[in-house]
Amino acid sequence: MKYTVEITIDLPRNEFLKILDNPENMKHWQRGLVSYELLSNQPTKEGAQMNLKYKMGKRELEMVETIIKRNLPEELHTTYDTKGVHNIQKNYFKEVEGKTKWISESEFQFSGFGMKLMGFLMPGAFKKQSIKYLEDFKAYAEHNTSVLSL
Repeated sequence: MKYTVEITIDLPRNEFLKILDNPENMKHWQRGLVSYELLSNQPTKEGAQMNLKYKMGKRELEMVETIIKRNLPEELHTTYDTKGVHNIQKNYFKEVEGKTKWISESEFQFSGFGMKLMGFLMPGAFKKQSIKYLEDFKAYAEHNTSVLSL
């Protein structure tokens, strides 16, 4: 399953990237994030990994993020792996008239019958979640509105 979402953030790209590239800020725009752990000595290099733990309702989810391409300020590509799901994220950042256009391409690869069925029956839920993350990032970056205070 593949889809693309995008949003424009009312910040110059260099300011946008300072917020996006700081893992301490993730808790302010990634709902359900409980903790993260850097697994690499050089966390910003290609191949670097981070373990992420989320709580979504009663469900706990743990995944490993891997940086596969880091060509800032233009692009950042990562993968996210958890049981039954391999997610490839290709993020592009374009500066347009002092603002930043964030284009996020997602590809989900499912393994196991349950995850394949969920991907088939609920593709809109994945896209909706991606859009929510972008909107929450925008609120945090532009207005310092954290999901922790909601």
